[in-house]
Amino acid sequence: MYVRIYVFSGEISLVESLQYNFEDIRSATDDFSDENKLGQGGFGVVYKGRLYNEQYIAVKKLSKSSQQGDREFKNEVTLVAQLQHRNLVRLLGFCLKGEERLLIYEYIPNKSLEHFIFDPTNHEHLDWETHYKIIEGIVRGLLYLHEDSRLRIIHRDLKASNILLDEDMKPKIADFGMARLFVMDQSQGDTKTIVGTYGYMAPEYASHGRFSVKSDVFSFGVLVLEIITGKKSGSFRNGENEDDLLSYAWRNWRDDTTLNIIDPMLTTGSRSEIMRCIQIGLLCVQENLNDRPTIGSVVSMLNNHSLKISVPSRPPY
Repeated sequence: MYVRIYVFSGEISLVESLQYNFEDIRSATDDFSDENKLGQGGFGVVYKGRLYNEQYIAVKKLSKSSQQGDREFKNEVTLVAQLQHRNLVRLLGFCLKGEERLLIYEYIPNKSLEHFIFDPTNHEHLDWETHYKIIEGIVRGLLYLHEDSRLRIIHRDLKASNILLDEDMKPKIADFGMARLFVMDQSQGDTKTIVGTYGYMAPEYASHGRFSVKSDVFSFGVLVLEIITGKKSGSFRNGENEDDLLSYAWRNWRDDTTLNIIDPMLTTGSRSEIMRCIQIGLLCVQENLNDRPTIGSVVSMLNNHSLKISVPSRPPY
């Protein structure tokens, strides 16, 4: 790693301490070869790399047409690098070379949660215990972002493809490039640029651009229902009809026919845990953001099974 150190009043500049040499990264990724390409998103392409010290890394090469400007890039580097939690993908550093902007992350060996819960050949490898631990891990990561870190961070694009799984199938929340960063006494904001993924977006965010920690809670609720049903958010075939995941889940919960929505691969799991998670998921996707629990409350619901959970209202979609 190339480190340029400047000293200001005895302190090393954090930004400079995180800087990698561009040629080292180009070599590590074999000149950003297609063979090393891990995926592509709205902000650029991600490559696998191996440094000269044998360390594997993931390199996000930001597209030149990306909406993420210099300010957002610097925020991600200087702030996200300070966030360290076992359920977050760690940002190791960055690289600047002319118009090229790269973000260097720890490499997570398994693919995303999306690859496991929606792929018929892979999702059978995950039993309910593993699913439940993944839900718990996502909650812990969100709790850290919302309440326990020095900053209050709203992810704004929480979804199955942004949950990476390590070699022990422990989840790590990825992609803070679209996160809006807050100091601790601020909790919401407005934006004219909607970033995120429809199907996971809270109604107040999708319609009016208003976001808060409760919009992340909505996305988390969608994710929980996807994990339990094995179905993607949005429309899907239900017999001869098109159905919507949130309405389908709520209707079956209301009618006490929740067995209809549970992924058949999970039927051997703890029925009480599965039912509790469905109810928690439905509480998180309520239309009125004030009715949704905080992530801290979700942690309490998961940890204390004697804690009474309120009755969810019908979701917006």
